[in-house]
Amino acid sequence: MDANEKVMITPPFVKPGATIGIVSTARKISKQELLPALELLDSWGLKAILGHTIGAEDHQFAGDDGLRTKDFQAMLDNPNIEAIWCARGGYGTVRMLDKLDFTNFKQNPKWIAGYSDITVLHSHVHSFGIETLHAQMPLEIEKRSEASRESLRKGLFGELPHLSTPSIHEFNRIGKATAPLVGGNLSVLYSLCGSPSSLDTRGKILFIEDLDEYLYHIDRMLQNLKRNGMIHDLAGLIVGGFTKMHDNSIPFGKSAEAIINELVAPFDYPVCYGFPAGHVEDNRALIFGRKVNLEVSDTSVNLRF
Repeated sequence: MDANEKVMITPPFVKPGATIGIVSTARKISKQELLPALELLDSWGLKAILGHTIGAEDHQFAGDDGLRTKDFQAMLDNPNIEAIWCARGGYGTVRMLDKLDFTNFKQNPKWIAGYSDITVLHSHVHSFGIETLHAQMPLEIEKRSEASRESLRKGLFGELPHLSTPSIHEFNRIGKATAPLVGGNLSVLYSLCGSPSSLDTRGKILFIEDLDEYLYHIDRMLQNLKRNGMIHDLAGLIVGGFTKMHDNSIPFGKSAEAIINELVAPFDYPVCYGFPAGHVEDNRALIFGRKVNLEVSDTSVNLRF
């Protein structure tokens, strides 16, 4: 085993009858917006408990930092909650992160599921050696693909073995890698650089995605990751959705994918683009921290957990 590679802890998978805690660590959300997700959990034979942040409001946040901290802490420490499903992203998770006590969670891990701003939790929890689930959140889950919903179910129940997608992007780089999978939202990963929650990506397969960013900022964030040593020693790179990108009146001159392609040109690890995960309709679940097999060929991209 590589010296940089930890033995990761897999939280217990859920079974029918399990209770899922739903909280918002970032933007506000109403119970009405959660109804499709609650119906989905019920169809899977799962129960739901809503945190006090659901329906709470402090400007754009789901209650103030204190409430969001207390709510998430209660879900971490409640032995009857078998997984925590973050209701939505936006911004705000980092504001409560340093107030959380993960002592009990480390001894009794449970699945934390979400994406986007929840990258804060994925990255922080990875340092404990515990796997997390990067997956669609309750907000607007009814607007996502059936495959994205089913992959979330499989992730929670421990049935996520293999994901295959056509290899159609011109920048895809053929190759194979077996390594732990880490990553998440690029803007959040960038914001965590230099903090105790920053990812150590050496020898790992990095997944990145983003939404609603200017192209020059994509370049700036990637240059920052590169200068922090997070790009050089990867085992592989998976590029998800880079959705609703913006440009200035004087064009940057490259797409987000072209910016990434230029960045990784000096390195020889496999790279795939347009992977079905992130702020896209087809947002497939990924287990962060899990050692995976990535194979990028001329015809397909295969990810095996």
